Formats: sequence, structure tokens, C-alpha cells
Amino acid sequence: MKRRVSPDRAGSRRGFALIIVMTVIFVLAILAGGFAYSMKVESRLAAHAHNESELEWMGRSGVELAKYVLDQSARLGARYTSLNQIWAGGPGDGPETNSPLAGINLRAWPLGEGMISVEIVDLERKLNLNRIASLLPAQGGGQDLLTRALALMGVDAAEAATIVDSIQDWRDPDDASRLSGAESDFYLSLDPPYYAKNGAIDDLGELLLVHGVTPEIYWGPRAAAHRFQWADTARGRRPRGLAGGLAPSYPFGLVDLFTPLSSGAVNINTAPLPVLQVALGISDDLAANIIRARAGLDGVEGTEDDTPFLSANLAAVPGLEALPPELRAPLTTVSSHFEVTVNVQLGRSHRQCRALLARNVPGIAALAGEGGVRVLQFSWK
Repeated sequence: MKRRVSPDRAGSRRGFALIIVMTVIFVLAILAGGFAYSMKVESRLAAHAHNESELEWMGRSGVELAKYVLDQSARLGARYTSLNQIWAGGPGDGPETNSPLAGINLRAWPLGEGMISVEIVDLERKLNLNRIASLLPAQGGGQDLLTRALALMGVDAAEAATIVDSIQDWRDPDDASRLSGAESDFYLSLDPPYYAKNGAIDDLGELLLVHGVTPEIYWGPRAAAHRFQWADTARGRRPRGLAGGLAPSYPFGLVDLFTPLSSGAVNINTAPLPVLQVALGISDDLAANIIRARAGLDGVEGTEDDTPFLSANLAAVPGLEALPPELRAPLTTVSSHFEVTVNVQLGRSHRQCRALLARNVPGIAALAGEGGVRVLQFSWK
């Protein structure tokens, strides 16, 4: 006698089988999608690996282009370095408009199947932190300039005293701490411990290791992008702006004012307003007078009608007729050190390299090495 299966039970079995089939199809679809994504990633990585060597040489070519532009600009005999020149992205001054530099667009330079963008910034637009102690010997040198800078930023006076003394302790060769400073005995108590440099600063980022210097003070308004910087972790500190409360904000940072590499003089044709204020010990109105004087009739820097200073004499600038030399840092109108940033684009691959260059310029002692421009440092990012 045959058992009859009820229609409800038969339908239940068919539904269960359908669920199993759909589950299998869904799992296979996920596996296929994952495999396709993995293959896409592998293909992308293979393409990047294939382009890596070409990207590096394109970056080095961008540095060579920067060297060529800077060398040609110096050979044209200009008595000044200014923001309207081609190296700075300007239209070019008088001699450059009828030279091999005419028509060069550093912002978009086709190279092979890719494109490079070259940005050149002179370092004489900032104060040299390694030479700061000798800039104002009549006023306490580096201590006075550092105090000016921090006061202009709006740093609390007590905090500024700690930073000023700690920076000088970081650089001096001894292990004796200044009144508000810090030496190796302080840094060795941190987690992880480290020693004070007791020597010249090679990279300005070292300031983030100095007692009292926070990312906000170092980076200024760009600190948010560097909130979780490794230096905070190294010092065992909780990043400010979280549970520790809101971090103070500053209009600019130490990175905008100082450099560890330059001739030691500040170029009044390229220095921004806060650097002029710190270097000369003047108000923002007087510093703005300098910028207006070099910007020409249109009031915009980096244009054809710019009127760069031909000498470091500021007597013609309103309000600066009688500025005593002992109250200001050394000034110049030429730059001999530059930072070059090259962005390389090849298909969907992108790389960035940086280089520090030194250039022979009229009136400055010739630099050792080949040619008029030499590479001091090269790195990839």
C-alpha cells in the first residue's frame, strides 16, 4: 500500500530545496565577486609595480627640470629672486621672457605617457633655525626671535618660555638645562625614551620631539590633518582635542616661519607677512607695506608688474625709513636654497617626490659640486 504525501509536505520539501539552491547560488556569487575583486587588486598592484621604476625616473626628471629652470634663471644675471619669476610659477621677469625658459609650464609638463607637476619654493623666505642664535646678537639672538614668533602666533607666555628654552637645549652641545628647558634626562623619562639632539637640526620635524612643541604649534591651522602624529605617541601624550579638551588654534605654525637650511638671510622679495614681522620686529601694517611695495600696481604678487627689491635697503618703504639694522635679522634679495615637490601621474598611478636644491647665485659664494645647482636631498612619498 503506497503512502500518499500530503500536498503541504510536498510543497514544503520543494521550498526547502529552492532555499538550498538559492543559498548555494548566493554563496557562489559572493565567491565569484571576491575572486573578481582580488584579481582586480592583483592587476592594479601588478600595474603599479610595473610603473614603479618609470614613476621614479619621471620624478627624478622633474627634479632635473627644476634644476634647469633655477640654473637658467641665475645665468640670466638677475640681481634678485622674486615670485614673478618662472621658477615660482610666475610669468617671468624681463630677461626670462626672451630666454629658453619662456613657455615652460612647471605645473603641467607632459613626459612620455604621463604628466609631472613641479612646485619650487625657496627656503630663504623663512628664518634659518640653525643660525638663529647669531641673527640678533644685540638682542639675545635666537631667544628673541623665537619669542617674537611664538608671541605673534598667540602662544601663552609660560608655554612659549618652555618652548624657547627647550629648542635651544635641543640644539646646544651640552646637557645643562635652561630654566624652562629640557635635556636628555627629561626625554629619557618618556615612553619610549630618547636623547636630546645636542646638535644642529637636520629636519624641522625634529621640533615635534622638543618639550612643549605640540602639533598645533608646529603645524598651525594644518594641525588637524596631523592630529595623530607619531611624535605625540612617542611622548606618551594623549592627542589634544579629544578627552583632553579642545586644542588651541594658531594662525600659522613654526613650520611656516623656520627652516633648517638656507643662507641665513631672509629674502624680502619672497618672505610672507609673518616671517617679515618676526625677522624685522615690526607690525603687520609695516610688513604689509613691504609686500605692497614689491607687488606692483595691481597689488597681486607673482604677476608681470611686480617690482622686486634690488637691494636689502628698506628705506623707501613707508614706516621703515629709520629701522636700525641691529633690530632685524640679515636680509637679502636673492635665494640660494630651494625645496622642490614633483607630483607624477602615469595612468592611474601617482607618486610624489621631494628634493632640496642648492644654487650658485651672483653675490653668494659658489657652492661645491657639479654645475650651478646640486641636489642635497631626494626622497619619495
